[in-house]
Amino acid sequence: MSEPESGSDSFVRWFRSSSPYIHAHRGRTFVVCLGGEAVAAPEFPHLVQDLALLQGLGIRLVLVYGARPQIESRLRGRGLGIQYREGLRITSPEAMECVKEAVGVVRIEIEALFSMGLANSPMAGVRIRVDSGNFVMARPLGVRGGVDHGHTGCVRRIDAAALRERLDEGALVLLPPLGYSLTGEVFNLGARDLAAATAVALGADKLIYLMEAGEPRRDGRPLSNLTTREADRLLGEGGVPAATARHLEAGIRACRSGVARVHLLDRRRDGALLRELFTPDGQGTLLTAEPFEHLRTARIDDVGGILELIAPLEAEGVLVRRSRERLEMEIERFLVLERDGAILACAALYPYPETAMGELACLAVDPAYRGSGRGDRLLAEVEARARAAGLERLFVLTTQTAHWFRERGFEPARPGDLPVARQALYNWQRNSKVFIKDLGVRP
Repeated sequence: MSEPESGSDSFVRWFRSSSPYIHAHRGRTFVVCLGGEAVAAPEFPHLVQDLALLQGLGIRLVLVYGARPQIESRLRGRGLGIQYREGLRITSPEAMECVKEAVGVVRIEIEALFSMGLANSPMAGVRIRVDSGNFVMARPLGVRGGVDHGHTGCVRRIDAAALRERLDEGALVLLPPLGYSLTGEVFNLGARDLAAATAVALGADKLIYLMEAGEPRRDGRPLSNLTTREADRLLGEGGVPAATARHLEAGIRACRSGVARVHLLDRRRDGALLRELFTPDGQGTLLTAEPFEHLRTARIDDVGGILELIAPLEAEGVLVRRSRERLEMEIERFLVLERDGAILACAALYPYPETAMGELACLAVDPAYRGSGRGDRLLAEVEARARAAGLERLFVLTTQTAHWFRERGFEPARPGDLPVARQALYNWQRNSKVFIKDLGVRP
């Protein structure tokens, strides 16, 4: 009887499983955006500690912050009205003074937390230099719909070269929601749009929104992955909360302008940033221009990943054991479902054109992803490729997954129904069951 896993064992297993992400993220540029609500929250020091950890792991960080509640508190304190039009603040000269004051105070609070280094704390030994400055050129938003937005502006240009210089020197760059003009004016910017523009200008690897609103949902269920096209449809359906929708719209623009990945996270979940970046399934919603997972023909450098995937099934007798040499020789027969360089599932198609039949072999899905439809996706692709090759029937040999294939249109058959060449290779000791599917019939 094996001993139960201790907390120490669990930590070791988790830490080892996070190592591919640690290596993949080192040297990458991430733009992280958070609101003034996050800064005001009592748990904000924990988020700073998580950001400091990312910096320590070699990630190049640009932190864009907002200050909405801090600004509005000052406006109310001075008896000034709070005016918005279509989600954009109308910033009068008097309101702009409140904006500058609030933004400056928030900046100081953030810098102070990144300066912590008490012994016996998560920040012990941390030495992070925080740089800020006039990296953002802006212009006035102007009159829209007959309304003059005053000192509310929009991004004109990001000094990407200066930002990269600071990042190359190992600094964490802190961007306030302010922009400057050639005339010496200061404009109030939306942190969300500023973060997107910064990520595009830098060619950032990730744009991460730590939101107050929840992640996008459909029918009440959180969406872990979205393409920009799917996100457009979701917004078109309506029902997305306004704050979430605005983040989603900014993310779509960033993706279509070259940012590889946009992450939408609920910042109120403790550790959401670390879970999103260092676990296979993440914590929030990942937005990409193209599908997150790639179904493709296997390559020779996939051999190791396929062997690792199928080894447990071979040990259980579910799959016939394959040597590395055999797999290398037959690699062009395989399809793989790949994500972040990891093979999540595989399958192979062996054609027997003389009988217009094909064999579906070595269908395997990582245990963590079973029941998620990935096996069905592979099967559909194998069937499509078999039809394209002129095959009329698909057969499979199985010892333990008969019901799965029966539910997908495969009918029981006998070894004698196999192509003659395959009959010669049938292993009577394994006594595999044979199932055949007519490719003209779909369940």
